[in-house]
Amino acid sequence: MPSEAIAEFLATFARFGIHLGLDTSRALLAQLGNPEQATPILHVAGTNGKGSTCAMAAAILQAAGYRVGLYTSPHLVRWEERVQINGEPIAAERLWAALQQVHRAIPPGQQPTQFEVFTAALWLILAEAAVDIAVIEVGLGGRLDATNVVATPLACGITSIGRDHWQRLGDTLPAIAGEKAGILKPACPAFASALIPATAQTVIAAQAQAVGAPLTWVPPHVPYPLALPGEHQKNNGAIAVALVQSLRDRGWPLPEGAIAQGLQHTRWRGRLQTIVLAGRKILLDGAHNLDGIHQLRAYIDAQYPQTPCHWIVGILCTKDGEAMVQALPRPGDRLWPVTIPGHDGFTAQELRAWVPVGTSVGQGGSWPEALLQISPDEPTIVCGSLYLIGDVLGQMGR
Repeated sequence: MPSEAIAEFLATFARFGIHLGLDTSRALLAQLGNPEQATPILHVAGTNGKGSTCAMAAAILQAAGYRVGLYTSPHLVRWEERVQINGEPIAAERLWAALQQVHRAIPPGQQPTQFEVFTAALWLILAEAAVDIAVIEVGLGGRLDATNVVATPLACGITSIGRDHWQRLGDTLPAIAGEKAGILKPACPAFASALIPATAQTVIAAQAQAVGAPLTWVPPHVPYPLALPGEHQKNNGAIAVALVQSLRDRGWPLPEGAIAQGLQHTRWRGRLQTIVLAGRKILLDGAHNLDGIHQLRAYIDAQYPQTPCHWIVGILCTKDGEAMVQALPRPGDRLWPVTIPGHDGFTAQELRAWVPVGTSVGQGGSWPEALLQISPDEPTIVCGSLYLIGDVLGQMGR
């Protein structure tokens, strides 16, 4: 079953949009025999960093000898990327079979969303694959996210709280924190970043106390080398290590060296990933909100001090595009605003209007057009949306 057929099938559910709530997922999973109950999980929420944290936790567990499932979103090129078993994307044939099983089980009158359908298929795949444990990334928010149907996760993590998806989660950090903290469960160890703003920490701590979840604030320190670049990965790595160590504290064997080995072998595409395209090195980063842009800018400042850079930028309409565009440039930089193929993003013209006065702006409405006008020996970064990064990797055949 080709990936294209999977994409076409899932597109039929896209018209149902995003619906936060657990009732539809629970009804659908009941029809399927509640496969979500078959797999022990670690559950991770956060504005930024949750995907990297999940990837590191999964790599550590795999290094420890476990059979590990990993669920992340969105994908970059193919839907199969969202479900991995021991680091390998699920086969298209297996994903198709699970999606069809879910489709047949949809109760009459129900209209599940695309994410609800896919997440239901996830639980079937994990149960059939008989993984020892799965690391599950929240899709949106936490409290009402379709992944939040497991009543007794082994541990939960919250990587960061920032202003993103405010249209659905609330327009303040405390409101957003309340939604993220909705994954906390009674007697389930919880780990949250010590870098989370104080106003959000107060909400998370209150929720942990209300449900009886033992909460630990984790500082951004990892006494092991990290394969994933960027200072911000120390925060994500610390949460990943804390989650895994909580398993050891409850009897899960964790061999000496597994943490270091897992962190050294973690791979996570589209996050500060360097590729070679048309004979030039390009840095890809899925920074898709203001906090992510600040982290990316700090990394580039450390890598290329005093060196002008080219920024190829595409941003979804649901983001704070103006603030993101204005946070990127430094003196001498050039911005290349582009559209995101196949997604509802700001036009190149809209983005161009927000570029700070005095910053050079390149012409060309697509990333290939922009790239053709940039010298191969000048630092070039593509950022602003994971969907833009996915388009680059897809056109490269990766």
